[in-house]
Amino acid sequence: MIELAFPPAFILIIGALLIAVARPALRPVIVLLTPLVTLWAIWRLPDGVLLTTQFLGYPIELVEAGKLRRLFATVFAVMAFAGGLFGLKQARWTELAAAYAYAAGAVGVAFAGDLITMFLFWEFMALFSTVVVWCGGTEGARRAGVRYAIMHLVGGVLLKIGIEGVMIHTGSVDIRPLDLDTFDAWVVLAGVLINAAAPPVSQWLSDAYPESSPTGGVFLSAFTTKTAVLALILLFPGAEVLVWIGLYMVFYGIIYALLENDMRRILSYSIVNQVGFMVCGVGIGTQMALNGAAAHAFAHIIYKALLFMSAAR
Repeated sequence: MIELAFPPAFILIIGALLIAVARPALRPVIVLLTPLVTLWAIWRLPDGVLLTTQFLGYPIELVEAGKLRRLFATVFAVMAFAGGLFGLKQARWTELAAAYAYAAGAVGVAFAGDLITMFLFWEFMALFSTVVVWCGGTEGARRAGVRYAIMHLVGGVLLKIGIEGVMIHTGSVDIRPLDLDTFDAWVVLAGVLINAAAPPVSQWLSDAYPESSPTGGVFLSAFTTKTAVLALILLFPGAEVLVWIGLYMVFYGIIYALLENDMRRILSYSIVNQVGFMVCGVGIGTQMALNGAAAHAFAHIIYKALLFMSAAR
C-alpha cells in the first residue's frame, strides 16, 4: 500500500514565496520557521514510496524515503535554517527567497524516487542557485552567474539526454544503480559529475562561489555538489571510474587551494578537494565506503558552511 505524504520540498517552496510577499516584520519568523517545519516533515516520513502519479505512462514517485535520503534531506534542512539565521540581518529578501527555493530543490532531489522527478528538482536547484550567485550584486557576480548558468545548462541537457535514453532502452525511470555499459548511463554520469564539480569542468565552482554575497556563499557551499554525491551513491555505486575521477579532484582541489590567497576562493577549491574523497568512496562501492561518503558529505556541509561564514567579507 502506498501512503500519501506531503513533499517536504514544497514546504520550503511555500516558505520562499511567503518571504517574497510577507511584511518585513514577519519575514524573520518565516525564515526561521520554514526549515524547522521542513525538518519535522522529513522525520515524519516512513520508509518507502509515499507519493506517486503518472506522466506519459511512466510512474512518477514524487516522494521516496529511506535512511540515506533522510540523512541528506536532514542536513539540507539544517543548512537552510543556519543560512537563513546567518543572513537574517544582512541578506535582502530576494536572496533569502531564492536561497530557500534552492534548498527546496536539494530536498526534492533527496526524496525523488524516479529520474524524471530528480531531473525537475535538479533544474529547479540550478535555476535558483544562479539567482543566488547574481544576488552578490557586483559586476563580477553577474558575469560569474552567467557562466555558472551556462555550465549547469550543459549539465542539465546531458542529464536529460541520458535519462531519455534510459527511459527508451529500459522502459523504466526508477532510480536504481546503472551499469556503465551503455551510452545512456555515461551521459547521465557526465551530467551528474558537472554538478559534482569534477574536472575538467570544475572551474564554475571556484569562479562563482567567491563572487556571491556572504549569505549566498553559505547556501551555495551546501547543496549543489552534495546532491550530486547523493545521485552518485544512488545511481553509480561501485563504478570504478569514480575512484580515478575522485583522486583527480582531490589533488586538483588542494593544489589550486594552496596557490590561492583569497580565502573564499581557497574554500571553493577545498570543496572540490573534499567532494573528491566522497566520489572516491562511491567508486569503491562497499557498504562501508558508501556510508563513509554519506557521513563525510553530512559533516562537510556543516563545517564548510561555518568556514564560509567565518570568511564572509
